[in-house]
Amino acid sequence: MAKYLVIVESPAKVKTIQKFLGKNYEVAASNGHVRDFPKSQWGIDVEHDFEPKYITIRGKGDILAKLRKEVKKADKVYLATDPDREGEAISWHLTKALKLEDKKVYRITFNEITKNAVKASLKEPREVDMDLVDAQQARRMLDRMVGYKISPLLWVKVKRGLSAGRVQSVALRIICDREEEINAFIPQEYWTLDAKLNIEGEKRPLTAKFHGTKDGKLTIGSKEEVERIKKEISESEFFVEEVKKGERTKKAPLPFTTSTLQQEASKALNFSIQKTMRIAQQLYEGVDIKGQGTVGIITYLRTDSVRISEEADAAAREYIAEAYGDRYVAENASAAKKNPAKIQDAHEAIRPSDITRTPVMVKESLSRDQFRLYQLIWKRFAASRMSPAVYETISVKIGAGQYRFASSASKVVFDGFMSVYTNDEDEKPQNNTMLKDIGKDTPLKLGEFEEKQHFTQPPAHYTEASLVKALEELGIGRPSTYSPTIITLLGRRYVVKENKNLYITELGEVVNSIMKESFPTIVDEHFTANMESLLDKVEEGAIHWKTVVSNFYPDLEEAVNTAEQELEKIQIEDEVTDVVCEECGRNMVVKYGPHGKFLACPGFPDCRNTKPYLEKIGVNCPLCGREVVLKKTKKGRKYYGCEDNPECEFMSWQRPSTKKCPKCGGYMVEKGNKLACANEQCGHSENKPREEGQEES
Repeated sequence: MAKYLVIVESPAKVKTIQKFLGKNYEVAASNGHVRDFPKSQWGIDVEHDFEPKYITIRGKGDILAKLRKEVKKADKVYLATDPDREGEAISWHLTKALKLEDKKVYRITFNEITKNAVKASLKEPREVDMDLVDAQQARRMLDRMVGYKISPLLWVKVKRGLSAGRVQSVALRIICDREEEINAFIPQEYWTLDAKLNIEGEKRPLTAKFHGTKDGKLTIGSKEEVERIKKEISESEFFVEEVKKGERTKKAPLPFTTSTLQQEASKALNFSIQKTMRIAQQLYEGVDIKGQGTVGIITYLRTDSVRISEEADAAAREYIAEAYGDRYVAENASAAKKNPAKIQDAHEAIRPSDITRTPVMVKESLSRDQFRLYQLIWKRFAASRMSPAVYETISVKIGAGQYRFASSASKVVFDGFMSVYTNDEDEKPQNNTMLKDIGKDTPLKLGEFEEKQHFTQPPAHYTEASLVKALEELGIGRPSTYSPTIITLLGRRYVVKENKNLYITELGEVVNSIMKESFPTIVDEHFTANMESLLDKVEEGAIHWKTVVSNFYPDLEEAVNTAEQELEKIQIEDEVTDVVCEECGRNMVVKYGPHGKFLACPGFPDCRNTKPYLEKIGVNCPLCGREVVLKKTKKGRKYYGCEDNPECEFMSWQRPSTKKCPKCGGYMVEKGNKLACANEQCGHSENKPREEGQEES
């Protein structure tokens, strides 16, 4: 009997696929990549057309030896690595590492690990797609160039073990830029004004919100304005000016891509990006379902397309018609906003491999987290094939002299896709029953006003989910890069995560500052996005991969050489402080560690004494008069506190100023190039005097 060898990436797939294919097939795993650049060498021959030097990855020798034995016994070899650029490159590396040039070798791909999909792929074998391989080679080489050339400079300037990366450094800059926006933000005061209107026969008053004047919308900026408007209105009669009744539809959501799955799992399930990808990988590779055996229950998890196969679409519509009724089946599925520069469309959106395999059916076979993620994917896909939700709406415009108020209500008259899937962003119905009976002749009588003071809020700190969304919108990175990028930023302690929010650390600020100064192109989001689109063109066969690499390298080399020369001029010595080591009597010095600066004894290794570094900023504590010092949270986030903590509780995220607020006498803080009163209720701000413009150390 003929013997066929199928090589996959992950050992978790072996058992599943072996069961589908039977005795004539042997299934083995490469355990991911088998070849890469050497760790201790540059690995790129610039003199000979940027030829890469690949070696066997340490620890993969035994795996390759076993695979070579299986290859000898096989009549045909099928390379079934993942269906993306990286998977294609692994297949190509396997042909080289296993010396398969004289063998019958075929490349097969499947978007889901089900019996039908795997068997169908064997009927459509092809050669390794070198355009896909070259796109991955170009990406790997560009990342190698940036990391290998720039990281040593960071070691010299800051500390060993730091790294720069083509996508990582841009992501770091995006987080730093947001932090600067937040720090420079000055809140603006505004007020809302509601009128409680009594209607004859109604027990509860109707609440109408202030809109503006008959000429348009108006924002109320102060308490004085509120009082003036109230006074003018109290002399006027309220009347119904306009009643509008209508119907509005809400479209069904699109099925998940890698990015939208990561975002929604973060919001709905509180999963980190890394956890989402790990669990999705398990669901894709195969789980043991009672009565069905081991089977992959979702499709491939790295995709930026919302496309669905005709078969899956037809199966979903049939299921929805049967389970919910014909009215719930969408006439046409929602279409994505096209952005060809950012979407590879290599394979389908993330969906259940079988729509009839409902979450309830598989709940007992899955862990709690697997079930929650599968349920999210299943519901989103089912909803994407369903009809829009329909709202009945009513809005009433109410006049009082020259001013206008508004009240509105809505109720769901057909739930459509919302019978299966809703999220926090879906509009909550405002079911105000008294509005439906209001007409132009309805008499209204003012009961009371209700006013509230508000302040505009700064932009939100990035979370893992919103950073992924920003990277995707800017065209930076691809589905496979989002999770590793965030893991690296957290692992290097450039950013820390607190209550979902990402905060920049002192170390992250230093690295970003060097990158912006010495390598502005590398951290430029437009340059990085353009590089991604060039890689897509390599994949399409429109550009040769070495052209991209050879155009990129000279500019990088020039920037590195310039930075090296400038760094040579800087004598980096430990900063000596007046703090005396209580163990040996030497003056302690400032060092950099994983959390930023700390004090260490220069007598290391004989004396290993260390202390937190409390940097004085030349400002007295507003509460007790002692020195304010720059501190860090346990995770490395910067803040300002009193040196007498915990006796004194003073704490500020913004740097305090020596200047007092001329309006209320409170302390002021630096906000970009301005000073603002720390008391939001006061609201005073002014330009920062030049002498206070010193940089934070």
